[in-house]
Amino acid sequence: MLTNAADMSFNPRYHHTTTQLQEEQMIIEAAKLNPEYFGPLYDKYYKQIFGYVYQRMDCKDTAFDLTSQVFLKALTNIHRYEYKGVPFASWLFRIAHSEVMQLFRDQKNKRAVNADVGDMRNICEEVQEPFFEEYLPAIQQLIKQLPEDDLQLVELRFFEKRPFKEIAEILDITENNAKVKMYRILEKLKKSITNYKL
Repeated sequence: MLTNAADMSFNPRYHHTTTQLQEEQMIIEAAKLNPEYFGPLYDKYYKQIFGYVYQRMDCKDTAFDLTSQVFLKALTNIHRYEYKGVPFASWLFRIAHSEVMQLFRDQKNKRAVNADVGDMRNICEEVQEPFFEEYLPAIQQLIKQLPEDDLQLVELRFFEKRPFKEIAEILDITENNAKVKMYRILEKLKKSITNYKL
């Protein structure tokens, strides 16, 4: 039986208070009227978007180019942005996700999975399997072999520690769908890890 992971410690940089969301919304509305007001949003989120893109590939130059493309698309389409109760970053990450997936469709060799030992330990804890350093290569290989949609969910949830609400927004699915998919992925990983250890 899998645990609920609701108590997983999330990365605080992806969370905003109500006041912060309101202030951000004012900047967004100003940017919709005048592109010159987009600057603070770019400054606030550039590192996060670049980090998201770069974590999924090993070429820094490509990551820089793709990140620039994300912000160009965001600026061009900001009039379409609708507030849905999550930070503006979620919309940017959705654009970034789309750009990254397009790149991987065109150039599959660009795809990389970058995770540390702590990320792998979190996955083992989630599926209630003890983590041992000698299992690390096998677990990394299991992660890499996941279908792309499943891998994206694992990266967002365990490597970047995002809440399901934000994952759903980025992947353009419902929050419940994100939870169900993650449960199935974890069940599959648990079975694979158990089989590996036998």
